[in-house]
Amino acid sequence: MTLSYVLFLFLVHLGVGIIGTLVLVPRVAGVQFFRFNAGFGAALLLVALALRPEDVALGTGAQGMAFAALITCTGAILVYWATIGRVLARLRPIWLWLAVVSGLGAVIGQGLAAAPDDGALVAGLTVASFLTSTALLGGTSTAMILGHWYLVLPSMDVSLLQRIVKFHIGSTALRILVVAAIVWWAIAVAEIPGPGFQRYITSLDGVFFWQRVLFGLLGPVVLAYMTWETAKIRSTQSATGILYVDFFTVIVGEVLAKYILVATTVPV
Repeated sequence: MTLSYVLFLFLVHLGVGIIGTLVLVPRVAGVQFFRFNAGFGAALLLVALALRPEDVALGTGAQGMAFAALITCTGAILVYWATIGRVLARLRPIWLWLAVVSGLGAVIGQGLAAAPDDGALVAGLTVASFLTSTALLGGTSTAMILGHWYLVLPSMDVSLLQRIVKFHIGSTALRILVVAAIVWWAIAVAEIPGPGFQRYITSLDGVFFWQRVLFGLLGPVVLAYMTWETAKIRSTQSATGILYVDFFTVIVGEVLAKYILVATTVPV
């Protein structure tokens, strides 16, 4: 894999994550909320397709099937976005769920293609890493935008924000568990070319790993808790401000995670 995969995987995981979390938000958030987020997710996927590495193409392998699923997801979410509040709006749930299912299929296929060997354990860990990355990125983005939406619709019940923040907390916990399992595998089980992952994280290059842990895992833990506490007292503006910082730390952490994957083949 080359460095072009870093941007490609990040854009796909963020885009699919945003699309997937739309099913968690009730319709009372309003047509404009869904139109904005669907358009945002579609734009990310279109950029990912335009900037994809040369070897990402249609084919019979995991990478080729993932690419086909990604094209399906992008087409479905574009149709969903085009029909929000317009003709054939009754079919919107079908297009949204098609986008969600095909998007998850694309992420799973990417995980299988990126696994460093054919072992079932490492393949499962890589897929779990990609799925939890998608959930964390999408949940943080949607929570941040939903918090901002209280300025547009002040009458919205605070339970909407609390629901998506719960998802964000859960996805953060799962991400930490998966990364911990992968680090254990990389140190205790894996046969990684070169000096090994333990030597990598204790070397000068290991600064990327520790920044990934600090910004991408520990930061969201603290900020997600702060967001939950402010949401409980119905302080939506404060919660939104915290979520902006939270989203930034998650972006930094997940970009570094994908860089480490390219550099070491370990999907942290």
